[in-house]
Amino acid sequence: MQIQWYPGHMTKAMRMMEENVKLVDAIGYVLDARAPQSCFNPGFVKIVGSRPCVFILNKCDLADPAKVDMWCEYFRRNNMPFVRVTATASKEAAKIVQAFVDVTAHITAKNKAKGVFKPVRCLILGVPNCGKSTIINCLSGRKAVITGDKPGVTKGKQWVRLTNGLELLDTPGTLWSKFEDEVVARRLCFIGSIKDDVVDIEEVALALIAELQNMYPDLLAARYGVEVHGKPPIEVYNAIAARRGFLLRGGEVDYERCAKAVLDDFRKGKTGRITFDVPQA
Repeated sequence: MQIQWYPGHMTKAMRMMEENVKLVDAIGYVLDARAPQSCFNPGFVKIVGSRPCVFILNKCDLADPAKVDMWCEYFRRNNMPFVRVTATASKEAAKIVQAFVDVTAHITAKNKAKGVFKPVRCLILGVPNCGKSTIINCLSGRKAVITGDKPGVTKGKQWVRLTNGLELLDTPGTLWSKFEDEVVARRLCFIGSIKDDVVDIEEVALALIAELQNMYPDLLAARYGVEVHGKPPIEVYNAIAARRGFLLRGGEVDYERCAKAVLDDFRKGKTGRITFDVPQA
C-alpha cells in the first residue's frame, strides 16, 4: 500500500512556521500517544532547532499504559521535557503550562534582570489530528484572550494569550513531503493523521487488523467476538463483517462499511487502549 499525502496548504504552513519561529521562546511538540514515533515529523527538526521544547504526549487515555510509561522513561533518560496528558480533561492544562514555565525560566529570569516584562511565547506544532487544537482550547479556557494578528504572523494565524503571561501560536497540523517508511505512513492513517478520502480505507483497515492481530490479538478478538489467532487478516476482516452484519445483497462483504467501523472503533478507543510505537533504546 503506497501512501503519499502532502497538500499545498502544508507547504504553506511549513513556510509560516519557519518564518515565525524566531518570534517564539519555546516549542510545544504534540505527539499522539498511540504512535509517538510515527508523529515525529523530520521537517520539524529545523523549526525546533535549539529552542526549549516540551513534548506533549497526548491522548494517553486511548493508549497502552505500559507503553506510555516506556515513552515517559525514554524522555526522562534523554533529558527531554515532557508531559503526558488527556487533552479533553481541563485539569491537564496546569501541567502543560507549568512545563512551559519550567523550560523558559532562564528566559524569564534574563528578561526580569533587564527590567523587561513580556509574555513567554510558545509555538504548538504536530502532525494532523494529534490533538493540537484540543490542547489549545484546554489551555485557553474561558479566561484566554485572542490577541489577533501580530507582526510577522501570517494572515489567519492567531496568538492565544493565557492569563499567566504565556502566549501560544497555533499552527496547522503538518506532515512531510515523502514517507520513506510504509509502517509510519500506515500508522498515521490508523490515527487519522492522513485523511481517509485520500487512501484506500479498505486496505488501511486490513493493515490495522493485521497489526492488531500481531500486537493486541486478545483485544481484537474481544471487541468483535471472532477468532483471530493463526488466521489470515482477510479472514478476520470477513469474520468481523459477518459478525456485524456488514453484508451486501447476495451475502457479499461490504468491505467499505466494515473498514469504517473498524477504524472508528480503534480511533475512539472502543477496541481498547493501544500503542503501536515503542521507543528505540
